[in-house]
Amino acid sequence: MKVQIVTFQLNGIDDEAYGGMCDELAPAFAAVPGLSAKLWLADRDANTYGGVYLWSDAHAQAAFAESDLFAAVGAHPNLTGITSRAFEVLAGPTAVTRGDRLAAERALA
Repeated sequence: MKVQIVTFQLNGIDDEAYGGMCDELAPAFAAVPGLSAKLWLADRDANTYGGVYLWSDAHAQAAFAESDLFAAVGAHPNLTGITSRAFEVLAGPTAVTRGDRLAAERALA
């Protein structure tokens, strides 16, 4: 499993409009090969938003980083200060703290 964390701030768009945009984009993200789950994040008080992506493997994460969808999000004029960072998952302690359940539940859906 691989994890990717993306954060950004909203610029020229309010929280409600952003929420609508997320609702429209969610099916496109759900169809990304190798994406086990995506958690959509919001810290409205700090104007910081983003996502935690759980990938089946490093190849799926790398393919997404080269995709049109990733490029479109990165080029969106209302999202600024975008950061993206990929992490390896420490399988042993993640299993103990039930972090692997997210990927397993997505695979069953």
